Amino acid sequence: MSTMNVQQVLNQMKILSQNNVIPESNQTNRPEFSQLLSESLNQVNELQREASEMKTSFEMGDTNVDIPEVMIAVQKASLSFEAITEVRNKLLTAYQDVMNMQV
Repeated sequence: MSTMNVQQVLNQMKILSQNNVIPESNQTNRPEFSQLLSESLNQVNELQREASEMKTSFEMGDTNVDIPEVMIAVQKASLSFEAITEVRNKLLTAYQDVMNMQV
């Protein structure tokens, strides 16, 4: 995954965090990073669950589910998983860099 895609994911996380923030006069109720990361993981999990359900419905012959919808759902789930994996990799790299700093 390219740096551009990682930047897009980070920008989306920033937008999500801004949507959850109460006006700047009251900054004490800002969501924590762990909360934002947890919500992002839950969203990825939900996308994967929906894609799996759609695939199963299509395979069982449900006429309400079209193959393009299934393919789009699977691709969304795949891309979101790749994006969250890249975020994890960047976090691990940052953690390792901090731990290797000499004080």
